[in-house]
Amino acid sequence: MLTDQLIDVTRQTLMVMLILSIPVLLAGLTIGLFVSVMQAVTQIQEQTLSFVPKIIGMVLVAIVAMPWMVTRLMTFSAQMFGPLPTGG
Repeated sequence: MLTDQLIDVTRQTLMVMLILSIPVLLAGLTIGLFVSVMQAVTQIQEQTLSFVPKIIGMVLVAIVAMPWMVTRLMTFSAQMFGPLPTGG
């Protein structure tokens, strides 16, 4: 039974981590795609031109999404540190 609980907790932890990282990763993907298209159109191949907007955008999305992320993380933490379910 302990192994099943450990696997379940690990699965829940990985799902929460994935859900919390989705907004920031999607922002980086979207901004990177937009900058790549603009670089292809203008034929400007500068490395920092793609790096700096992604970092700025990802930080802004992280700041905007922080209340939601903290709420989600606090809910998960309360579930993890809450009372253990009894087996019957």
